[in-house]
Amino acid sequence: MKTLAICIIIGISAGLLGALCGVGGGIVMVPAFVAALGFEQKKAVATSLAVIVVIAAIATLNNSRQPGLIDWKVVVLAATAAALAAWFGTDLMLKLSNQHLTRIFGVVLLVFGVKMLIGK
Repeated sequence: MKTLAICIIIGISAGLLGALCGVGGGIVMVPAFVAALGFEQKKAVATSLAVIVVIAAIATLNNSRQPGLIDWKVVVLAATAAALAAWFGTDLMLKLSNQHLTRIFGVVLLVFGVKMLIGK
């Protein structure tokens, strides 16, 4: 029952922030899965990505109701590049230790967080 409540809280937080801020939800889910559910980094990342598929699909359907809000040409180009990069990124993730993956995730969050706080 405790796990169910934690998953619901994580899901609500990730869904709201993902739809509101455009973050993939991984920024919320990965650390939450590690801290609250005791997941190893790789399991947290893989689980987060699976949840993000659902979040992104629903948000895209909702956003597509507003004509012109989604630039479909950019979607095709960026999604193609992202899909190829995700294939290689997943291979790399599987080869890295959980410790290295955790450090990389932390550095990425730190760099982008600082950049957003101080501006361009």
